[in-house]
Amino acid sequence: MTLTTASRPTRSASGAVVPVLAFAGIVVAVMQTLLVPVIKDLPQLLNTSPSNATWVLTSTLLSGAVATPIMGRLGDLYGKRQMLITSLAVMVVGALISAFTSALLPMIVGRTLQGFAMGAIPLGIGLMRDMLPREKLGSAMALMSSSIGVGGGLALPAAALVAQHTDWHALFYGAAGLGVLSIALTLLTVPESPMRAEGSFDLLGALGLSAGLVLFLLPITKGSDWGWSSATTLGLFAAAVVVLLLWGLLELRLAAPLVDLRTTARREVLLTNLASIMVGVAFYVVSLVLPQLLQLPTATGYGLGQSMVVAGLCVAPLGLTMMFTAPVYARLSARYGPKVTLILGLLIIAIGYGGGLGLMSAAWQTVVTSVMLGAGIGLAYSSLPALIVGAVPASETGAANGLNTLMRSIGTSVSSAVVGMVLANTADHVGGLAVPTMHGFRVSFLIATAAVAFGLLLALCLPRPNRQAASQLRASSEEEANLGRAEEALRGFRGRVLDADGAPVARAKVTLIDRRGRQAGAALSAEDGTYALAVPAEGPYVLAARAAGHGPHASAATHAGDDRPVDLDLSLPGETVTA
Repeated sequence: MTLTTASRPTRSASGAVVPVLAFAGIVVAVMQTLLVPVIKDLPQLLNTSPSNATWVLTSTLLSGAVATPIMGRLGDLYGKRQMLITSLAVMVVGALISAFTSALLPMIVGRTLQGFAMGAIPLGIGLMRDMLPREKLGSAMALMSSSIGVGGGLALPAAALVAQHTDWHALFYGAAGLGVLSIALTLLTVPESPMRAEGSFDLLGALGLSAGLVLFLLPITKGSDWGWSSATTLGLFAAAVVVLLLWGLLELRLAAPLVDLRTTARREVLLTNLASIMVGVAFYVVSLVLPQLLQLPTATGYGLGQSMVVAGLCVAPLGLTMMFTAPVYARLSARYGPKVTLILGLLIIAIGYGGGLGLMSAAWQTVVTSVMLGAGIGLAYSSLPALIVGAVPASETGAANGLNTLMRSIGTSVSSAVVGMVLANTADHVGGLAVPTMHGFRVSFLIATAAVAFGLLLALCLPRPNRQAASQLRASSEEEANLGRAEEALRGFRGRVLDADGAPVARAKVTLIDRRGRQAGAALSAEDGTYALAVPAEGPYVLAARAAGHGPHASAATHAGDDRPVDLDLSLPGETVTA
């Protein structure tokens, strides 16, 4: 895959770009937790069974898992800002469909469309990576990541307040309004990225991934109704295995696949991705269990009899604590490394779920559980990108992190389906209504604990990331970033971008392409035309430069370990150099 710059000039990034993109992340988080306050009432509201109602949540998570790589690839091809707006627009349409219906099938269709908002997160991070200088990128990406916790924390009490005092469909009108506001802010403040990928969209890969995930999650959700040994259940599981295997073989044969599975061959990446699935499972269990426990009437003997609003406030610390652990993670990771922080996070999650088994008899106990789990999940989620970056070359970090995001989404989707099945299968039927039981809640917590224990075992098998990658991740101040750029210049290509008169060209996009046609790095030239690009290894590369008002230029360049400058003359068609 070859990356080029767009032919049209772009606006320079304003100071509002980062908060606007972070707001888009908050909107995405709202979609995931929007219906949690009314989850126990969904079967009655939609006139369906509890297992069918589970798909109102699972469909959003499933489409989000599929949308992440799809929208990321489309963003590389046609523009990240354009696809970000498209993701939010599809979400708005889905919210309006759900707002006008109380039938199960149209509701699932609307919720599926809402899940496409998940693609906004990698697109927003990609926009930041393309536009922001290195000294600002770390803090910007941290804000984008923490926005998910903020959105989840604020959405629960806000959604509960709306659902308790108005018709529950008002939740979807509010979500649509947030989506429209996010689109408007993006159009006004966020410029389009100049980066483009050459190639075509992997349509077969997108269809194969979607079909495989649906075939896998459908029997998990309906297995208790159909029978776990029935031909339908076993047949769907077998079909899922076949489809996903064929999809994997297809992806491995393509030069520009939807998901680059080659990165999973590395031990570090494989173990980190498997651990990501386990953390994703643990993250969603608490969101499904505690709100229902808090709202069940005390007449059940175990329900806490709280209102929707109180239930939302009791669970809100989950997301808020995730946000506040970001600076704690930075200190711990800087001293001990991301592997240690991942292990610590998983231990805290295990303690939270283990203690939560006995902390279900009062509202304040659920708050303690939420805080404990939020701290652990925050540490674990913050560690995953650092582990991925430390395990792969610079040219593959984008694909590797995209796959890791997909794994986390699969974890939350599996969690929704499995826990929904457990709660439906263990429910008591009173007056024609299915009431979740304490046994079902505890089994759900045990499932989360088992997932965390397996994730902890995987984390213990991880090797430590190399020191060079770790030091790059810890460069948070402007002085450290400037020092890092100076060091990179000695380990890669440096020079100037010039025009036909030999004058320096500022803000030219310089892209480093490796021998496999993949982007290995990118930089904007400074006001004096200088640029610096690190290389992951010695060998042949292509340096491509482009700027508004100038023709493109590409030079074949070989890095042999020295630091001879490589100037890029935009008036020339191309040349071969050695550095």
